[in-house]
Amino acid sequence: MKDRYIFPAVLTFEPDGISIEFPDLPGCLPCAKTEEEAFKNAKEALELHLYGMEEDNEDIPEPSKVSELKTESNQVAVLVEAWMIPLRDKMATKSMNKMVTLPKWLLDLADHQKVNYSQILQSSLKDYLGVYDYKQVKKTK
Repeated sequence: MKDRYIFPAVLTFEPDGISIEFPDLPGCLPCAKTEEEAFKNAKEALELHLYGMEEDNEDIPEPSKVSELKTESNQVAVLVEAWMIPLRDKMATKSMNKMVTLPKWLLDLADHQKVNYSQILQSSLKDYLGVYDYKQVKKTK
């Protein structure tokens, strides 16, 4: 798992917008209306695609050389960089939903007291696991 990847992308310019393809990463196909949006969307799509591959323990291919890509007259090949450390941190600290089951009497009492379930569950889990922030967990892995 690398901290930084650089992959070539092919931008195809059409009257209705720009489609983006990463030849080495099938299924990573963002699009855009403007060139600025194309570069932003390409970077975001590349990072998320690679993150998904990492999470699924898939092999990440070596990128093709941009100079070896064949393009049409309405296409241009560019390099797109994915800096994974900030994305991994963002995804690890992203709030997720978790369904829990509680007895009705406890739920009623907590609702009456206006309990913040997320806050209580997070606090309790951190106490139970002996960790208080994500950086502690990263160090122990």
